[in-house]
Amino acid sequence: MDLGINGKCALVLGAGGGLGGAIAHALATEGAKVVVADIDGAAAEKTAESIRERGGDAFAIQWDIADLSVVDGNVSNIEGRYGPVSILVNNTGGPPPTTVSGQSVDQWSKFFQSMVLSVIALTDRVLPGMKSAGWGRIITSTSSGVIAPIPNLGLSNALRSTLVGWSKTLAKEVGAAGITCNIVLPGRIATPRITFLDEQKAKREGRSVEDVAAESTATIPVGRYGKPEEYGDVVAFLASARSSFLTGSIIRVDGGMISSI
Repeated sequence: MDLGINGKCALVLGAGGGLGGAIAHALATEGAKVVVADIDGAAAEKTAESIRERGGDAFAIQWDIADLSVVDGNVSNIEGRYGPVSILVNNTGGPPPTTVSGQSVDQWSKFFQSMVLSVIALTDRVLPGMKSAGWGRIITSTSSGVIAPIPNLGLSNALRSTLVGWSKTLAKEVGAAGITCNIVLPGRIATPRITFLDEQKAKREGRSVEDVAAESTATIPVGRYGKPEEYGDVVAFLASARSSFLTGSIIRVDGGMISSI
């Protein structure tokens, strides 16, 4: 299937590894020109180099998405090199494991800026180019916690849920311009982030990491953690011309883990 994104500019946040890196590779495989953005410049360059070694077109940019002052300059740099951003993948880092109660206002403010305001500001910056082209894809990666809140991930559950309401509202505002907006949420995908969370849970509960992972796997109908590439492929389809009638949706990539309808 030709996804119809050959030559389009795709900006992927958090693409130095994990889910973002898998998404960047999936889009490059389909012919998109990929901007690999990450707070870790070396990691971003490693992903971009890997894409180029496979015959793709990519360049890396070190980007602390929490710094709103650099949004315009970074996007202008991208536009000068690849043209307007046609595909935006909002993929931000997560906060540390915490309860939802008892967190300082400064803590809430810090992660609201890095996880929510950053996404809104960047999306608003690239929307004019999408509207001019009459085509755009805005895909925001969140967490299964927006459907079923995850214990001890209070900040993440609350802040990522904000993005769900934002994306659904934006989908209605820009749909007639040929722009789709969708939320993608991962279940237990085998990434460094999931390894870290398993390790933290094991430490809190005085258990082995292997025991925690086995318990978690038992809740997944397919019987395993997902592969980053499986997540990347779903995002690539949502970024495609083939998904033009799919907007305002929440797509679960969780192996059937979330039990609610």
